[in-house]
This record gives sequence, structure tokens and C-alpha cells, in this order.
Amino acid sequence: MRDITYPPVIVTAKTLFKVLGMKFQTSGTEHIPRTGGAILAANHIGYVDFVFDGLAAQPSGRLVRFMAKKEAFEGKTGALMRSFHHIEVDRANGEASYRTAVEYARSGEIVGIFPEATISRSMEIKELKTGAVRMAAEAGVPLIPMVTWGTQLLKTKDQESDIFGRGRTIALHVGAPLEVTGEDPVAETAKLREAMSALLDKAIHEYPIRPEGQWWAPARYGGTAPTPEEAARLDAEEKAAKEARRAAREAGD
Repeated sequence: MRDITYPPVIVTAKTLFKVLGMKFQTSGTEHIPRTGGAILAANHIGYVDFVFDGLAAQPSGRLVRFMAKKEAFEGKTGALMRSFHHIEVDRANGEASYRTAVEYARSGEIVGIFPEATISRSMEIKELKTGAVRMAAEAGVPLIPMVTWGTQLLKTKDQESDIFGRGRTIALHVGAPLEVTGEDPVAETAKLREAMSALLDKAIHEYPIRPEGQWWAPARYGGTAPTPEEAARLDAEEKAAKEARRAAREAGD
């Protein structure tokens, strides 16, 4: 793929991060292959995760093509997203984006996916969709688990934004590739979740700020983020509210 805008934007972003005094903790970046396709499966804790996740592939000299909801391809950011060759996801018709992701991976691209589908309010790894496993298996490429930590401090659900994040630390931890067959997507997805959960524990333990009493840390670590059960209730309420607004708009038409 021809990339005109992606590389210079990365350079600009790195310069901005340096100016803002951001620090990075990384591990396992050697697991990102220097050649060939792969599916990079990352956790989802904030609205700017993909901005930082791609940095994990920089030591290998790779660019990541992220799957993102179609709204990100609208308005002023749409042209930029398309120039990066990211993949538009229409949740009402996911088959097209799935096929595109498989084709990308088969052709040697690294495809970034958030298998939780939505942001985790609990900051834990939510139940994962099987799409990442099925894509990797069908494309015949490795499935690479990854966890980002610290991005929730910049912009996430139910909290005020600190988008510039002066002096913040962002952690990027990549796990060893998982070879998947797709014969049992549910079982293989469980293994992916286990690998991501281990990386999350590592990220929290090594983070320079202790989690106790922090709104951005899981309850099991002494943080005050919602428990997974509470988060599921909030997610359900949010979904119901969105559906109600959509129905009202359609009724108005």
C-alpha cells in the first residue's frame, strides 16, 4: 500500500508526545513481525487507544491498519482515516469489514482490532468477540495479543478529558503470537483473553502510579472503576438510551 500521510503524521505525533513530556513503557515489541501479515488484538480503555497502539509496531518498522467504527470515517477526519488505509466498520453490516481485514492480513498487512468491541468501563478485559481469532485463522497469520494502559487518563467514558496528557505515562505491552486454527473460535478466543489479561496485570503492576483509590484502575486492584458487573449494567443502559434516541429520530422522519 502507498502511504503518503501515515508516516509523517507518526513523526508529528512523536514530536508532540515529546513536547508534552509523555513517557512510554514498552515490552514485547519484538513480537511484531517485520514482514508478513498479522492480527494485532488490543484492549480498549479509551477513545484514543489506536493513536498509541500503532507505536508498538514502530520498532519493527510496520504500520497498523486499524478497524474503526464508520463514524470515525465521517467529517473532517474521514479523509485522513482513509489515507491511513484503516478499515471502516459498520456494525450493522460487519461482513464487509471482516472480509477487508482478512484480505489485508493475507496481503501482508498488520490489522489492528479491538475484540472487546466497546470501551471497558471496568478497565478489565471484557468478554471478547471471536472475530480476531477467525480473521487470523482464515488469513493464515499470527494473532498477537496487546494491552495499552494509561490512555484512559486522556479520554474515556464517563470522565473529563485530559487529551494533551502532559507528563502522562502510556504503557504498551505486546505478547507472544498465538497460532490459531479457527476450529474452535470460542476456546481460542478464551486463550486470547487469558493472554491479554496477563499483559494487563503486568501493565498495572509496572505502572508508575499505584492503582489504589484511582478511578482509572480496576476494582480488584483497589481502584474505583466500576466492577465488570456494574460496567455491564452501564453499558446496557447506554445501549438502550442510544436505541431510544434512534427510534425517536426515525419516528420524527
